Order: sequence, then C-alpha cells, then structure tokens
Amino acid sequence: MLIEKTTRAALIAALALATAAAWPRAASAETVLRIGMTAADIPRTLGQPDQGFEGNRFTGLTMYDALTMWDLSSADKPSVVIPGLATEWKVDDADKTKWTFKLRPGVTFHDGSPFNADAVIWNVEKVLKQDAPQFDASQVGVTASRMPTLASAKKIDDMTVELTTKEPDSFLPINLTNLFMASSAKWQALYDKAEGADAKAKSQAAWAAFAKDASGTGPWKMSSFTPRERLELARNASYWDKARVPKVDKMVLLPMPEANARTAALLSGQVDWVEAPAPDALPEIKQRGFVLYTNEEPHVWPWQFSRVEGSPWNDIRVRKAANLCVDREGLKDGLLAGLMVPASGTFEPGHPWRGNPSFQIKYDKPAAQKLMQEAGYGPNKKLTVKVQTSASGSGQMLPLPMNEYLQQALAECYFDVQLDVIEWNTLFTNWRRGVKDPSANGSNATNVTYAAMDPFFALVRFLQSGMAPPVSNNWGFINNPKFDELVKKARQTFDPAARDTALAELHAASVDDAAFLYVAHDVAPRAMSPKVKGFVQPKSWFVDFSPVSMVQ
Repeated sequence: MLIEKTTRAALIAALALATAAAWPRAASAETVLRIGMTAADIPRTLGQPDQGFEGNRFTGLTMYDALTMWDLSSADKPSVVIPGLATEWKVDDADKTKWTFKLRPGVTFHDGSPFNADAVIWNVEKVLKQDAPQFDASQVGVTASRMPTLASAKKIDDMTVELTTKEPDSFLPINLTNLFMASSAKWQALYDKAEGADAKAKSQAAWAAFAKDASGTGPWKMSSFTPRERLELARNASYWDKARVPKVDKMVLLPMPEANARTAALLSGQVDWVEAPAPDALPEIKQRGFVLYTNEEPHVWPWQFSRVEGSPWNDIRVRKAANLCVDREGLKDGLLAGLMVPASGTFEPGHPWRGNPSFQIKYDKPAAQKLMQEAGYGPNKKLTVKVQTSASGSGQMLPLPMNEYLQQALAECYFDVQLDVIEWNTLFTNWRRGVKDPSANGSNATNVTYAAMDPFFALVRFLQSGMAPPVSNNWGFINNPKFDELVKKARQTFDPAARDTALAELHAASVDDAAFLYVAHDVAPRAMSPKVKGFVQPKSWFVDFSPVSMVQ
C-alpha cells in the first residue's frame, strides 16, 4: 500500500507539472472560478440535468430555479426547503390531493420573458403530458421518478397554480425542488425555426438547440458550451434574489472523472476548485496551502440488493452477514484517509428518522461467518454475487477501490464478489431500469449512492413496491407489505411530528430487514485554492456558488 500511495503521489506531481502550462489562464479583467467536476461529461443543460445530483448541483441549481428550493446558507444547520419561484403553498383542507402555489412576481427568464403560471404549466407538461408539443421523454426519467405522485397543473390566475397529486402526498413541496423552470418562450422560438419531418422531430430539434443556448431564471446564465469539455456560466446581474447575485463574473465547469487528474489540475493551477480530491494527496494539498472543505452530508454509499426470484440476497441471513462483515472504520482510516462516516443505516443515531432498529450494523466477522454457515455456505462453498458499479460519478466517492475493499472483506465471510464496472451515467440510467432489465448484465446488486435529504429520496423510492422501475428507483423490486403500509402512513401524514414518527418506523424496519448493504456516508470533500473566498459547505449534496469570490 505504501508503494502504491507513493506511486500515486508521484503521478499527481508529474501530472501537475505537465499541465501547469497547458491550460490558458483567465484574463485579469474579470474574475473567473474554474471547477473540476467528477463527472465525465457536462451534465445536460436543457433544464433537467443527468449525472445524478452532481448534475443538479452544476447545471440545475445554477441556471434554473424550481418552485421550492434548498436553503444552502449554513454549514451547521440541516438544509431545509424554502420558497423559490413559489412564495407560499398550501394543501387543500378538504381534498389533500390539491395544492395551491402562489408564484413570485417580477421574475424573468434569461431571455427576458416573464415567469408566470403559464410557464409552470408548460414545465409540468414537458415531463408529464405526452401529447404536449414540448414533451421530452429524455427528461422524464430524471424528473417524474423524483415526483411520482404529481398528476397535473392548472392555472388559477397569472400568479397562482393548482397542482394535483394522484394520492395525498405531504412530500410534494420537497419533490418539487427537482422540477426546474425552463423558458417556454425561448423554446417556442426555437421550435418555430426548427426543421423536422413532424412535430416530434421539431420538438427534439428545439430541445437540442435549447441545450446549447439555455434560458432559466437562475443566478447564472449560459455563456458558452462545448460538450464533454467545458461549460462557461456568467453571473446573472438581474437575478430576482439580490442577495444571491454571484460575486464572480464567470464560472467554468470542467469534467475530470479521474481523482488523480483532478488533484493534479488543482496543484498546477489549472483549476481553482476540485470535487473529491485523491485522499492520499491530502497531505500535499494542505502543505501547499490549499483549503480542504468537508461536512457530513445526507448521503449513503450502499449496495442495493436484488429481491427478485432466485436472488441470493432473498435470504435475510445473507443480507445481515454482508452488513456485519465490513470493517467500516478500517475503510475510513485506511483507503479514505478519514473522509467518510461509517453507515449503520440511512440515518444515524440522533436523526429524527432513525428510529430504534433491533439489528445493530457493526463489524462482527464471527457473527457474519456464523450466519453464512447457517445459510449453507462456508470456506469450501462460496456464494457468488455480482455488483454493478462505476469508476467515478456524483457521490460515488472512490467506487472502484471501495468495491475492491468490500470484495476482499466479504471473501472472509464466504462471498465471491464479482464486479461489473461501467460508465457512471450508464450505471445511473440502469438504476432506473431495474434488475430485470438486460442492462443489469446478470448483477444481483447495484452500487449507486443516494441522497437522504428528504423522505422520498431517502426511503420511499427504494422501499415501496410501487416504486419499482420504470416508476422510480426500487431497482431490486423490494415487495414488503410492511414497508408499503408505513410509506402510505408517512406520505398521508401532514403533521410534521407525526410524520417523523412514521418515517422513523419505516427506517427501523428497513435496517432490521437489512434492506441494503450500508457502507458509508460521504463528507463531500472539496479542495480549493486559497484565492477562493466566501464558500459555505452546507449539509447537503448541493452548494450555493453565488457567495463565492476570488481574490486576485
């Protein structure tokens, strides 16, 4: 390991020297913030990003706003939902499927067109109404799966809309943080000029053109875009929230999926900020005066199990054994150089949704071996499992080395772990297709990290049987009546304290069932030049780039 770390450190140093003079420097007349992302490509820019929540972080929340949004202003308090393009909302007292949203007046899109009720209806229908001219199937998977109960939108007046859900759903205001508002006027102008054999072809052409010249209401405007290479965003001086008008003139986003290359780019001055630096380079990063930011975020690094007929994970003894066979503290202190929090569930003790699970997830190799022997396995009869993962990606931390660590650890508990390593965005797409789809490639577990900021993202989309693909992310087709009952109870409870109690019951039940292999919570490490000032690292997958400034 020492030799390997020394070699990697030498590689980073060599890369830093090689790239120092290779990239153009920003002109001194304007302030520019350059960021190295973990994504292999620029996330989609047309309004509903791909690339997981890294996409939302960089091309969603920057150029666009939603009706509701996350408060990202504090490093100490949990991030909560606050008004965005809606100033207030209320569920109907008599019919809990109907919500009224009052819209923020005086907001305009980057092209100058007004934001109003018509714009909201248009954006809802771009992902829900298949016969709408602007309907775009490519945006549905990353949007509708995140707000599965939303059924329709109706205009009450220019600044009021009524949203209807398929069933009472207290989670709707949270889910709406994922529906970004794109300019219908800009899209319509592009549609009118587009060429195509029919309306569908013209619509696709209009969306392709929109992605190259996007228009939202967000604090950043698209300046220039080179797919797979760079996206340049300029400050929106006319942003409706004057406190969040960006402090720098321009932000440049660069795809850098390999941790060593990202780190070398930072050390050489090629970029000012990198997501997820190489852990073994942290001493050099700090020694050379760069600043490391971390904060525990609502994040889980798991294996999600297949529960279809014939899956080896259908035996609860096997699921529990896997959870007991991993030395999470060893993973933290070794490979990840302290940059993780060991996971004993989706939520840790002290969280209102933790509950009181009876199954205590910890490192207990003898207990794991005993469970596997009871299940019929041992030194001479290994259980073969196959896990689909990626080499990089949003929230994936160091997926390949971490999975190799698990591969070695689980071997001691009679598992034979096979890894199917694919590109991150392909893995993310496969996640929505489920284990029954050919894209699973024979895997009976998938390794896609998930956000745990809200009840739907943290629990419901995985545990409710109705969330199986193509609806949402129940990849393994879990079908547990107790889970379904508790989801319904939580979703239809509008009193916050009572809802917390129901969610705690659901979480405890999922841990007792060893629903996942729970491994780690990320601390979202970012390394930055000391010239970067004003950054706040919130307890969230997202960040607010607006307060960031650059000292020349």
